[in-house]
Amino acid sequence: MQVILMEKVVNLGGLGDIVKVKDGYARNFLIPLGKAKRATEENKKVFEARRAELEKVQGEKLLAAQGVAAKLEGLILQLARKAGVDGRLFGSVGNADIAEGLAAQGIEVEKSAVRLPAGPLKQIGENQIEIALHSDVVATITVAVIAE
Repeated sequence: MQVILMEKVVNLGGLGDIVKVKDGYARNFLIPLGKAKRATEENKKVFEARRAELEKVQGEKLLAAQGVAAKLEGLILQLARKAGVDGRLFGSVGNADIAEGLAAQGIEVEKSAVRLPAGPLKQIGENQIEIALHSDVVATITVAVIAE
């Protein structure tokens, strides 16, 4: 299925690109989230009429993400969890825990923006975590898990 991208999508294309994707990806993800529209002649005309407005909105989102990234850069987030004598946690620290910790400090991020490539944190110590605020903006924070 061919779709017109209404915003930049990582590993797919930028605003206004017409790309061919699998039907399920378009129907279940891109179109319902407003990231794309079917590439019909009518939708192409509507997109061209709204192109400047969409570019302006994308620029505003990028500036907002860069502002939040400036707050996050170099931040050390301390989370206290119960741990055994060997330093292993009883449970783990996941995306939602990190998003809640940042919200407590006044920085709102979605839990889906927190990237944990090795999975949830299960040891006490400091870990470098990436927060993907926008497709072009990634901030790095340090999460220090300490024993209660």
